[in-house]
Amino acid sequence: MDSQEQLRALVEQDKGMLRIIDFDNFRSAPQLDAQAQSALLRPNARLAAALCESSAQGLPPISVLPLAGQYLSVLTRVMGAKEVLEVGTLGGYSSICFAQAGARVTSIEIDAKHRDVALQNVAGLDVEVLLGSSTEILPRLVEEGRRFDIVFVDADMVGLGEQFDWAVKLTRPNGCIFLDDVVASMFKDGQVGEGGEENILTRVGKDKRVQATLVPIVACHAMVPRPIFNGFIFGTVLADDA
Repeated sequence: MDSQEQLRALVEQDKGMLRIIDFDNFRSAPQLDAQAQSALLRPNARLAAALCESSAQGLPPISVLPLAGQYLSVLTRVMGAKEVLEVGTLGGYSSICFAQAGARVTSIEIDAKHRDVALQNVAGLDVEVLLGSSTEILPRLVEEGRRFDIVFVDADMVGLGEQFDWAVKLTRPNGCIFLDDVVASMFKDGQVGEGGEENILTRVGKDKRVQATLVPIVACHAMVPRPIFNGFIFGTVLADDA
């Protein structure tokens, strides 16, 4: 029995399967997203104020989405992470998510205006925002011997491979590397398919220092009229004896 026949047999046994495998479920993502936000997110005055201030200052509305931010907070708590490195601060939304979960955050931002807004938004939290390009700052952090529990890369996809390499060097053994928005970037660059073209997936997959997976998601963003198929690379740096 091939896979199609197996699927038909399952549907015959359980008509509810039709609702599970219906491709139109994708269209219901905004309703599910709203339902999840209502059920799972609690009021957070600091995050709300950061979004308002970022908007008032004209920053692009591309902060991590609320449920994604909560994911970062949960991850920080589950790992007991105390040191987080972030590449791409914007207005500091994700920095707040990490810091409120108990981590000290070192964040890199190339845009001076974005950094100024972020500094205002994270005031009073254990967050340091370094102004400059990742290509300049990441090597410096390596030279300083810094190590982090989590390295979160949420910046321009140009040079992502190089940022990944530095991230590995800066992450402690069994620490976490998080490369955000890679699926959207691959769609944008025409890299989704079965060809052998080099991309961030193949780059990470060939690296023996890490074990990683791709976590696909359906993202719903107010600035985009329809759901977006996106996803992130989530990996860990292997210990020397792994």
